[in-house]
This record gives sequence, structure tokens and C-alpha cells, in this order.
Amino acid sequence: MNAYTIHDLMDKARRRVPRMFFDYADSGSWTESTYRANEEDFKKILFRQRVAVDMTNRTLATKMIGEDVSMPVAIAPTGFGGMQHPDGEMLGAKAAAAAGIPFTLSTMSICSIEDVSEAIGGKPFWFQLYMMKDRDFIANLIDRAKAANCSALVLTLDLQILGQRHKDLRNGLSAPPKINLNTFMQLATRPQWCLSMLGTRRHTFRNIVGHAKNVGDLSSLSSWTAEQFDPQLNWSDIAWIKERWGGKIILKGIMDPEDAKMAVSTGADAIVVSNHGGRQLDGAPSSIAALPAIVDAVGDQIEVHMDGGIRSGQDVMRALCLGAKGVYIGRAWLYGLGAGGQKGVAKALEIIRKELDITMAFCGERDINNAGPHNLAENRLS
Repeated sequence: MNAYTIHDLMDKARRRVPRMFFDYADSGSWTESTYRANEEDFKKILFRQRVAVDMTNRTLATKMIGEDVSMPVAIAPTGFGGMQHPDGEMLGAKAAAAAGIPFTLSTMSICSIEDVSEAIGGKPFWFQLYMMKDRDFIANLIDRAKAANCSALVLTLDLQILGQRHKDLRNGLSAPPKINLNTFMQLATRPQWCLSMLGTRRHTFRNIVGHAKNVGDLSSLSSWTAEQFDPQLNWSDIAWIKERWGGKIILKGIMDPEDAKMAVSTGADAIVVSNHGGRQLDGAPSSIAALPAIVDAVGDQIEVHMDGGIRSGQDVMRALCLGAKGVYIGRAWLYGLGAGGQKGVAKALEIIRKELDITMAFCGERDINNAGPHNLAENRLS
């Protein structure tokens, strides 16, 4: 595939995917100020270039929550993956497995936990969980993740209520699309996508339909999801989830040092510094701006990951230099998926890997585990 940057893949995806689904990936809440800051703030962080350093035998291999990874990058949980490309989450999981990195499946995925497990031959992957009011459904979802050999549970804490995303409202976003004049015109301009979708039976949220009480079709799904996100979620709920799960748990959505300290007290294995890709609280800091204070607050008490705005291997290096032990890519893998299915995701990972490797070398390092503040220029983002 002829693409050299993640933005090349973004442009290809924009031309192929109907606007409602492309905009779902490529947008934030309200004014989108935090969404833009997530990407733009990385540019303020400058590297310290070193020369005459032996750059042979470089390695990006490391560990995330004790699991071997070929580079400190995981695919983030994102909804509607299977609407970017048929069987999207299954293809993303295959690409991640081939690349030797974790794939995280969203609760709001088009392909189910079971679909993804079958696609990768029962290999481990991570599952992201939203806390909902129907605790029986959540308990069953956790049990299904166990049965599918998921090796970590990623509990998202920042979606107790939905941020208002104007593009989604204007586009009439739904899965599958509701046909009206607006959505018909969007679909009519993407005939290749429409034809490809005829080849799969996966067109709705398969982790939910047929599993949640009285949810058997699109109309019942819409009403169920509208009332199920639990605004009463609190730290005590994590103990119940942790006991039911019994395995490694990652808490996603931490943006404040005090919340990071609370996360440590739960006994979680890692936290993800994340503002939900700028899709929740507009006007919040970027994830990369919030990262250093959180790393300082928790030290080595808990593993710190981050997501939000990663568009290159250089961005990965910047996050690692500021203390993250791993990063997650959301939009980057969705752009690859929309651009070219599994090959597109593989291309996105290849781009990030190559950029990370070369940047590490120019910074005078041969082992990614040695990246740190010493690799940054003094006028880095504070």
C-alpha cells in the first residue's frame, strides 16, 4: 500500500469510508479544542539529537503489564471498527497479532468478543469494559472475555455520560446506518464500501445484541444504550469488577494526579492517561500535557500508559521520554483499517514502528527501555 505517514492513510480512509463513520473516528466533542490539542501538543516536545553513537543492534521490544510486546504500542479500544471496514475488529486483531502487539476490543465493537477470538485462533487479546447499570450483563461480559482468553481487562472510567459530538449528531450516526436522505447520500457516494459490507453479517454491536436483556434489534439497542451508561460509577465498583475478573486490570481515562493516586489504591496493574481522544470533556488538557504530573504523582507504584493524539512513531517516543511505559493508537489504526482493511492496519503499525526506531537511533539510544527525559531538549512541554 502506497502510504508513508498516518495522515496518508487518513486521506485514503476519508475517500473510502462514508462520512458518518469517518467523522466518528476523526472528531471530538463540542468545539474539538481538546481533540486538536491532543495532536498539536506533541509538536512542542523537542528531541535531543546525539551523534557519533553506535546505532547497531537496536530493539523496540519491551513489556506492557508483564506481557512481551515487539514495541510499546497497543491498539486502543474504539467503537464502530467494523463500520470502517467489514469485520474491522477481527482484521485489526489479526494485524496486531502479526505485529506482536496487544489488540484491545471495545465493548461497543461491531465484531463480538467471540468473533475476534476465533479470528486470531484463540490467542490472548485485551477487552475494554464500560460499566453499565445492568450488572448481570456486565458480569456475563466479563465471563465471556475470560472464556475468550483475554489477558487483560481495560476498564474505561470517563464515559459515565456521553460528551456531545456535533458531527455524529449531524451525520445521523448509527450501526447499521438508518436510511434517510442524509445517510442515503453519504452511502451513495461510497459504493465500494457498500458492496463490501454485503459480504459480512456483522453490522451491529454484537457484544450487546442477543446478550443484553430485551435487546434483539437496532431499535431496542438504541434505547438500551441511551439509559445504560452508569453515572453512579465510583471507585468502589472497581473492587467488584476486579474480583469478578480475577486477572490483570487497566484503568483508562485518568487525567488528574489525584485520580491516579486513587487508581493505585485499587490494586490495578496499569492506568491509561486519556481524555477519550478529546471526545468527552472539551477544554481539558491534552493527554500528553497531563502525562508528566501523573507520572510524578505515582512514581513506580503503577504502570502508566497513555493515548490521545499519537500519529507517528515520534509521538510514541515523546510519550515514552515523559514516562509512559506504553501508548495506545486509536485513530491511527482506524485510518489504516478504513484505507485498506488488515493490510492498512499493518501499514499503520509499520509506519509507527519505523519512525519510532529511527527516532530512537537519532536520540542516541539502541534499546527503547532506556528512553527518558534525557532524550528531550530543555524546552520540552511542561
